[in-house]
Amino acid sequence: MRQPVAVLISGSGTNLQALIDAASAPDYPAEIRVVISNRRDAFGLQRARDAGIEALWIPHRGRSRAAFEAELLEALSERSVSWVALAGFMRLLSEAFLSAYAGRILNIHPALLPAFPGVRGARQAVEYGVRIAGATVHFVDAGTDTGPIILQGAVPVLPDDDDDTLAARILTIEHQLYPRALALATSGQLRIEGRRVGLPDGEPGLLWSR
Repeated sequence: MRQPVAVLISGSGTNLQALIDAASAPDYPAEIRVVISNRRDAFGLQRARDAGIEALWIPHRGRSRAAFEAELLEALSERSVSWVALAGFMRLLSEAFLSAYAGRILNIHPALLPAFPGVRGARQAVEYGVRIAGATVHFVDAGTDTGPIILQGAVPVLPDDDDDTLAARILTIEHQLYPRALALATSGQLRIEGRRVGLPDGEPGLLWSR
């Protein structure tokens, strides 16, 4: 049986689109049951509607985080959601929310964690002068991009790169990583062992791009 997933977004939803495309295959182990945004104008909501997926706006402004998360958790419960995928969701989640979906929340981050957590991963990479950047899919814990790493993808940092060109190259590999990681998670092929995630045989855990 396909696992019901909620995707939480705040923006245009390009990683959401990659997940929607992957989940359209009948043998994909996850079903995107609902897409939820804290921003009413997030284009990702339209992507969901275009794919025939329920799209919800749950506002966060003018209310406490507890009230926002209570409505969010109620929406997930009403739709029997088993997994949560964060795809550009720009809100921090409390320990209460994380506990409700412990070990079942994934996030994608535009950097090779543990390097460059937080915002603007591409800018940090350019400013630091690294030669390799990339993206990471990880389980979510109470820290900032500190959860156990599932998959990573690496791209070169070219001499003439700026924030935008590097971010675009990273985004391309994100779109490959996230559907693959979600499939592994929802099909029960991952084992969290402390800080390490056990992968199935034959899964290298790393993608390279030029």
